[in-house]
Amino acid sequence: MNYEDLFRVTLPETALEVAALLVLVVDLGFLRKAALKLRLAVAALLGVAGCGAALLALQLQGAAWLSFGQSGESTLLGTGGFIAVAQTGILVLTALTLLLLFDQVFTRHVGEYVAVVLMAAAGALLVASAQDLLVIFIGLELMSLGLYILTAFAKSSGKSAEAALKYYLFGGMSAAFLLFGFSYFYGLSGTTNLALIQYRISLSGPSPLFYVAWILVVAGLGFKIAAVPFHLWAPDTYEGAPAPAAAFVASVSKVASFALLITLSMNWWLRPSGNLAVEGYSLEQILRGYYHTWPQLANILLVASAASMVVGNLAALAQVSVRRLLAYSAIAHAGYILLGIAAHPAYAGQGSALALHASNFYPALRSMESVLFYVLTYGLTTIGAFGVVAVVERATGSDRMDAFLGLHKRNPVLAGVLLVLLLSLAGIPPLVGFWAKFNLFSAVLGESAGVVPFSLVALAIALSAVSLYYYLQVLKRAYVMPAVDETPIKAHPVTLAVLVGIAAAVVVLGCFPVLLGRWIEGF
Repeated sequence: MNYEDLFRVTLPETALEVAALLVLVVDLGFLRKAALKLRLAVAALLGVAGCGAALLALQLQGAAWLSFGQSGESTLLGTGGFIAVAQTGILVLTALTLLLLFDQVFTRHVGEYVAVVLMAAAGALLVASAQDLLVIFIGLELMSLGLYILTAFAKSSGKSAEAALKYYLFGGMSAAFLLFGFSYFYGLSGTTNLALIQYRISLSGPSPLFYVAWILVVAGLGFKIAAVPFHLWAPDTYEGAPAPAAAFVASVSKVASFALLITLSMNWWLRPSGNLAVEGYSLEQILRGYYHTWPQLANILLVASAASMVVGNLAALAQVSVRRLLAYSAIAHAGYILLGIAAHPAYAGQGSALALHASNFYPALRSMESVLFYVLTYGLTTIGAFGVVAVVERATGSDRMDAFLGLHKRNPVLAGVLLVLLLSLAGIPPLVGFWAKFNLFSAVLGESAGVVPFSLVALAIALSAVSLYYYLQVLKRAYVMPAVDETPIKAHPVTLAVLVGIAAAVVVLGCFPVLLGRWIEGF
């Protein structure tokens, strides 16, 4: 490893950190006595420019790996492929959350807020590209510390402080679980590199401690994606955090965490190149090791998936706060996405000793592409939903469903955006949410055969119908029930333009899903 390679691979993260420092210098050094709206606009635009610079750096990177060791066998960071897709999504979603700041007045410390957002986004980029346990932990902590601070940024709100404290306590506990699991992986394999861990454990065979380590890691990452039973922080955080911060937590951190899960699962599938020659393992040894490890590991994810779908959708039925409804909806969507992560060919009967063949054990790329399609479109839609909630909440002082009464009269454009976004989350065609679910479920059934995957897909479809009910409860108040107050609700022109743009993207990608699909495949 040399510093030139390190700088090239971490160029997008460097761009975000430089932008964060620039925001602080401009806001605290030159605009300290300026009007809040001007400071907010300048800080947000500088943050968006930083995301743009990071995107440009990402395009200049190409496919590369940062390795260390005498033979370069231990990979720290990667670029290109699904990593570049996830990092592009993180940067675009970060820019959109920054643009939602134009309509917000929850803090006077706008420079610090934007700087923390950019630093958390840099952590998310590290998480998405990490190929080593130590880098994973560093990236997760950088991202998580930023999220805790953002949740508590509304200093005048007791709910914000309470949400941040709960988020921090649960986050600290999840970090402990994750670190314990990583330490066991290192003890079992003697390395912190993900691919080498898989190869060495496959050769020696999984032990009970290996499954304990995997459960601890799933517990730690389950907190990040708000999967049951590690979801208890999500409703309070989504409700108490400032709306732009809640949108950031619900979108950017999800994309990074699921990208990490894809990395973990793909390293537990077969990658017969590079490290195999270093370790001297035969292909048959790796295939047999895979058959004895991944199906059992995937079963843990399938249990979390089923629990998340059931708890998330049923708990959302009882909510009167739209923020909490979106939180339980996020839990349910995490369950859907975990189905794609857990899909593997062993259920198709391909794991027998007679069927050992490399082509049967390559990563199920179709399911991984469908997971990326789902999480990117979900993140985009969720940011728009929180943007609408933020505008209504600022005008009415509440995020309860009744605050949306008569929205189609008070602001028809905002009501139209809400209609498109909630129906997309419910999976109604021809919106992009329908294609996200269709691609994911069809990929799961295509990659995995048997009663378990089929039953879980059937459960997911049934619970998607349940989700339509609670989304319609919000739309019923916006379009059907009479308004108590018909005072027009105004939104900042930039905020309204961003929300309309998000809704338009949801419609266009729904009518032409091949646009996003081919872009993902192109990496």
